[in-house]
Amino acid sequence: MERIAFIEGFKKRTKLFAPRIIRLYQSLPKSGEAQVLGKQLLRSAISVAANYRAVCRARTKAEFVSKMGVVVEEADESVFWIELLIEANIVKGEKLKELIDEANEILSIVSAARKSASIKDSLK
Repeated sequence: MERIAFIEGFKKRTKLFAPRIIRLYQSLPKSGEAQVLGKQLLRSAISVAANYRAVCRARTKAEFVSKMGVVVEEADESVFWIELLIEANIVKGEKLKELIDEANEILSIVSAARKSASIKDSLK
């Protein structure tokens, strides 16, 4: 039962991450570079939630590991785009602290889950 609660809670958490990114995108300057970086972030961050939903429907362990790999890649890419927005001085770092912390936490969780599932498969 705890596992199901975690899965549903994490599904909700990744979905709530998406509108936060949408609001960030809407607040970005209209300069070309801000819009390009913002669109990349928008795509990867929304993909985290969508692909985690697909993970929850995986039929096999191999499918789970594969789909979780996509979530890891998209979460890592989301962190990258947020960092780039900060490093390019498009958005102040303190404004994005909570958002980058959340992105890093999501990345840590999905990375650990994928690694754990992969290790269990290799032990068989």
